[in-house]
Amino acid sequence: MTRSEELFQRAIKRIPGGVNSPVRAFGSVDEAPRFIQGAVGSKIFDVDGKTYTDYIGSWGPMILGHNDERIKDAVIRASENGLSFGCATEREVEMAEFICEHIPHVEMIRMVNSGTEAVMSAIRTARGYTGKNKIIKFAGCYHGHTDAMLVSAGSGVMTSGVPDSAGVPKGCTQDTMIAVYNDLSSVEKLMEESRDQVAAVIVEPVAANMGVVPPKDGFLQGLRELCDKHKALLIFDEVITGFRLSFGGAAEYFGVTPDMVTYGKIIGAGMPVGAYGGRKEIMEMVAPSGPVYQAGTLSGNPIAMAAGLAQLKILWEDPDIYKRLFQKGELLFEGIRKLFTEKEIGYQVNAVASLGSIFFTETPVTDYQSAKTSDTKAFSKYFEYMLEHGVHLAPSQFEAIFLSDAHTEEDIRQFLDLIDRYFR
Repeated sequence: MTRSEELFQRAIKRIPGGVNSPVRAFGSVDEAPRFIQGAVGSKIFDVDGKTYTDYIGSWGPMILGHNDERIKDAVIRASENGLSFGCATEREVEMAEFICEHIPHVEMIRMVNSGTEAVMSAIRTARGYTGKNKIIKFAGCYHGHTDAMLVSAGSGVMTSGVPDSAGVPKGCTQDTMIAVYNDLSSVEKLMEESRDQVAAVIVEPVAANMGVVPPKDGFLQGLRELCDKHKALLIFDEVITGFRLSFGGAAEYFGVTPDMVTYGKIIGAGMPVGAYGGRKEIMEMVAPSGPVYQAGTLSGNPIAMAAGLAQLKILWEDPDIYKRLFQKGELLFEGIRKLFTEKEIGYQVNAVASLGSIFFTETPVTDYQSAKTSDTKAFSKYFEYMLEHGVHLAPSQFEAIFLSDAHTEEDIRQFLDLIDRYFR
């Protein structure tokens, strides 16, 4: 029995399922999760001394690679003054100023502790601002585990085969309406039927929790126009895409301006953090400025702010990082497509910049229903092979491959060589 297997046996006795988040479970791939001891650059090391090239990157935030010295130094310096005060600090002001000065559609921002909190708070603010109650989300898009959002959610919910969640009262979801991703007519129909009661439409501008599903041309702009027409707010959930597709996130990448945006992942450089922001008149609804209550004892934690601000400044000051990420994404995902074409394999490869995924289906994947046609047993065999040969992927068909600036051409060639060998 390996050390990881021993730790997992201990964990399942005290932690539900043996993990503190379902996406870490290896149940869908019939494995015990690897317990990680450390990481640097593109490599991650488990407690059994095995080294892997990592394509999870802590589910996105490690855009510069693991254990970046600049981030680590910022954290060490900040921690010398204390870990938490529960009081206002200069660093959180600097973080807010930096984001608002560099992201045109964010005039004010509030820090929270996770993407889930960010979404919950943004929706509450949208309702308070508009005076309306209904929210439109998309099947397969995951917006955290608040009750109102656990309806046709993606990510870990898809992997476990649970359509929603036990413990969520019907009353919590009665104002959540489900549209079809990439289908504007489904949104317009809900808006017409709801008789001007829609407070907001929330969307992952690039769906990345049912595997990676890019928006069709005109889809995001169409949402912008429908929200304007029906006086609803457009919320981009950029917990994954924010500061990844470009410094301005999906909003900049696709040229569509949301009313509000939620962030996480990269803005903490791996520390627990989230944020929501938008136009000033909307954000001024939030307490103590306005009547929409939201609080968090540890929000704006000085260590998280130090890590996140250091990372954002690096990304801003070196725009070539995004060029390199785009080139690496093209090398990997176009390389897989080319191999599949040569081998006459009909599996789908979806990607946007440094995000991507392989779907084990011959059906083009454009929404939740088509994503579900993927053969999860085939994915499981592929996952096992890649892990055995040193490639660390998310243990689910419905998660993304994340590239970082630390991944080398050699790393990517290794990935492509393994794909070539596996499908011989």
